[in-house]
Amino acid sequence: MEGPEPEQPIKVDSDVGATIARALSLATLVAVLGLLAVLGWLFIVYPDSRGPSGYVEEVVIEVSEGMTLRKLAHRLESEGVLENPRVWSLYMRMRGLDRHLRQGKVRFRVPMSPEEVARYATTRLGRIQIRLLIPEGFSRFEIAARLDEYGVCDAEEFLDATEDAAILASYGVEANDAEGYLFPDTYEFDDQTKPRRVVERMLANWTRRNEELEKKYADKLAKLKSWTTHDIVTLASIVEKEAAVPAERPRIAGVFWNRLNSKRFLPRRRLQADPTVQYGCMAVPEAAPSCARFDGRITRAMLDDADNPYNTYRHSGLPPGPISNPGAASLAAVIDPEEHDFFYFVARGGGEHHFSKTLRQHNIAVRRNGQR
Repeated sequence: MEGPEPEQPIKVDSDVGATIARALSLATLVAVLGLLAVLGWLFIVYPDSRGPSGYVEEVVIEVSEGMTLRKLAHRLESEGVLENPRVWSLYMRMRGLDRHLRQGKVRFRVPMSPEEVARYATTRLGRIQIRLLIPEGFSRFEIAARLDEYGVCDAEEFLDATEDAAILASYGVEANDAEGYLFPDTYEFDDQTKPRRVVERMLANWTRRNEELEKKYADKLAKLKSWTTHDIVTLASIVEKEAAVPAERPRIAGVFWNRLNSKRFLPRRRLQADPTVQYGCMAVPEAAPSCARFDGRITRAMLDDADNPYNTYRHSGLPPGPISNPGAASLAAVIDPEEHDFFYFVARGGGEHHFSKTLRQHNIAVRRNGQR
């Protein structure tokens, strides 16, 4: 008796198998090429693409410890710095930058490319360049605070550098500190610049600008033989603090020259400038009891306090040194002041002042303008 026939193996058409294999290979190739294209765009095209334009030139974001990349990205989008927070977050993660966010106040310019945003947002891409304005009339204490706020250098270390005798001597500053010689201007520094370098940049700028003034006003300076450069800078620093309207600088300088030179003004040679009293409370608060509770505002006790060496209501002549860092216009105003017979001035609104020739006229102007 014959047994059952053995089962025959199922044969697959070789052409069908080859087709499927080719399709899978093609799909894999397309997927790989697509992935390469996406990665190429992400790492080559995207980083240098132009960011959104906004109505502001700078956005300041406080990056606290523990802030996630996702939260920062969405904050940047809401502030108009980024267009697509998800793509930027992916870009940051693919480069391993998401765990190295820069902390503190971070300033982003608008517009910025995604790569520039990344550079400012992380500490892994090296130093960032910081552009900041030092306004005319800032004291070294105010400059120190701004440099610290922008991340250029530590405030206390900057103040120490402004008192470095070697630095001062190398730039011909004959004073105990650089107050008055830190020229106000727009500067660009790397973050975490050495304080010494910052001071040197500002002093070099002052030297260059002062040389220009000396050439321009050579004849005028020749008539001020008894006045040193430090004296001129000191008086200019007071003019800078008093003049809110640029056009008034020469006139205000003329008032102070009149107070210093005229026998008609009493008490003799008293500049009677409020900003000098304020500066004394910042620079040497331990010297004057009235400065103990100084909060930026002047009190009658401060005006009466002769222990404040900068109090020009109680001390004749110039204060011990500059009280701010004047710009070229205030320096020029002191060298070439407006000639007139005014001895007094009082604020009348809008940054402007009312000028008077006599104390009686001045008192009337004070009452009219609601001043003390």
